[in-house]
Amino acid sequence: MTVTPSADVVVLDIEGTTSEAGFILGDLYDYARPRLEEALGRESLRAARADAIAETGLPAGASDSEIADALRALMATDVKSTPLKTIQGVIWAEGFAAGEITSQFFDDVPPRVRAWADQGLRIAVYSSGSVASQQPWFRHAPQGDLSTLVEAWFDTVNAGGKKDASSYATIAEALGVAPARALFLTDHPEEVAAARAAGWQTVALDRAGEPWAGAAFDGPVAHTFDEIEIAR
Repeated sequence: MTVTPSADVVVLDIEGTTSEAGFILGDLYDYARPRLEEALGRESLRAARADAIAETGLPAGASDSEIADALRALMATDVKSTPLKTIQGVIWAEGFAAGEITSQFFDDVPPRVRAWADQGLRIAVYSSGSVASQQPWFRHAPQGDLSTLVEAWFDTVNAGGKKDASSYATIAEALGVAPARALFLTDHPEEVAAARAAGWQTVALDRAGEPWAGAAFDGPVAHTFDEIEIAR
């Protein structure tokens, strides 16, 4: 079944939408876990370290090892923690640059995103993963660099939480687009609801084997990007 929204901007979620959640929760998380303690000692991550202490309820004098253990506990339950995502993003960016990790996209995603860009649609990304991790994720796609197609990157720091309608208002304003002309593609029903509450269009991705497969979604649903035909 094909869905046919009309939009000027397409905003993409990553986990479960463009890419397998299992790949992120597996390969990328495994790469980050043993590197957390070293990263926490960096001056450049001092603010994220303080935020991690506050979020996990640790005492102000907690050691890097104690903080790393608390962050690994968050990772074990896939808590969308902003300081954790910030630290992971730095670790992953370095891993991508070193060629030690790579990204993963569903086969239907790269050709469709390229076609939308060729069509004149503006492309943006909004993920709970930090912008620092989003950009190399798209840059190092096995199907070729996709980052050049993306004009704007949003995360929970520069936009807000993905289940909050106000975050989508912030993104629309940053992009200079009317909410009704913005389309969000995501696999999470609460994100669909938040975007729609902000006046956005949505298409929910119901991909077999992904965490939210078979969920009850508001609005149009597609199983792959090939089922989405966007008009302008």
